[in-house]
Amino acid sequence: MTATLPFVADAHIDLIRSGRRRRSRRRVIALWVMALLLVVLFGAMLMLGNTVYPVSDVLAVLAGQQVPGASFTVGTLRLPRALTGLLAGIAFGVAGATFQTMLRNPLASPDVIGITSGASAAAVLSLVVLHWSGAATMGLALIAGVGTSAVIYLAARGGDATGGRLILIGIGVGAMLDAVVSFLLLRAAVWDLAVATRWMTGSLNGSRMEDVPSLAIAVAVLVPVVLLMGRDLGALELGDASATALGVRVDRTRIVLIIAAVALACFTTATTGPIAFVAFLAGPIAARIVGPGTSVILPAALTGACLVLAADLLGQFAFDTKFPVGVITGILGAPYLIYLLIRTSRRGGSS
Repeated sequence: MTATLPFVADAHIDLIRSGRRRRSRRRVIALWVMALLLVVLFGAMLMLGNTVYPVSDVLAVLAGQQVPGASFTVGTLRLPRALTGLLAGIAFGVAGATFQTMLRNPLASPDVIGITSGASAAAVLSLVVLHWSGAATMGLALIAGVGTSAVIYLAARGGDATGGRLILIGIGVGAMLDAVVSFLLLRAAVWDLAVATRWMTGSLNGSRMEDVPSLAIAVAVLVPVVLLMGRDLGALELGDASATALGVRVDRTRIVLIIAAVALACFTTATTGPIAFVAFLAGPIAARIVGPGTSVILPAALTGACLVLAADLLGQFAFDTKFPVGVITGILGAPYLIYLLIRTSRRGGSS
């Protein structure tokens, strides 16, 4: 009897190692496939339009060569749009996955709990009341988004700030801010209304190369912060007590992750407007693709970028009328949100 114990233990160890190898192989394959899809979508953003340019012309423009027609169309019009969409998707995907993992709730994304609503309200105020534009509007939207997240976090601090209380308070704050936006739009002049409405839907129209560096710096600084804290983020998903037992400084880790995720969402919202449901969808889709037991931050970044670029291509070319990217992502995300709310309600009722 005792002689069989080492054999049983070795079998269990082999089984665990085999499971880890399968999960690791699935994750690597999924990441490569998503990265390849992202390259294809990015290339399509540069090639397609009223004039379709071949790959050789696009590569020549990216290399800095002068190509008649393509240099302006690809380099000045399409490249800023594609880069903005790429960076916005990465930022929204990482921000959403961070909140959903940390708060252990798929509803906990910046667009659902009201963080992007604060940035949207500030931008509309800037456009239709203060008549600001450009960097001033972006700055005010960023400040308002950070302030909104601070209000939500502090209001939920007295209870379970890691779960339903924070989400419910965030939804309430977001609803109030949406009402403010509606009031501002009702009072806006006709010539301001079109600009504010286009910005509110989330759009890559009018993307400028001047806006890309600030968003690129935010992504380059904040995404690695979240990735480096991936282990601690995974521990937070197990609950505060388990995370503390594993040596994680829960309060400090949560504050750093919240600051990084909020800043990513606000920088992006200040640049493109609130592209609906990208932060909400990227994490769950990435989790389904890579499977359980692995971090979803990097897969969510790739998924978010693919969602934004694919939705923008659909909005430009799939219909007779051109739609902003936020309209397409809203159509994709709304049914999933309704399904998730119904499922959550049924679980609550059954318990």
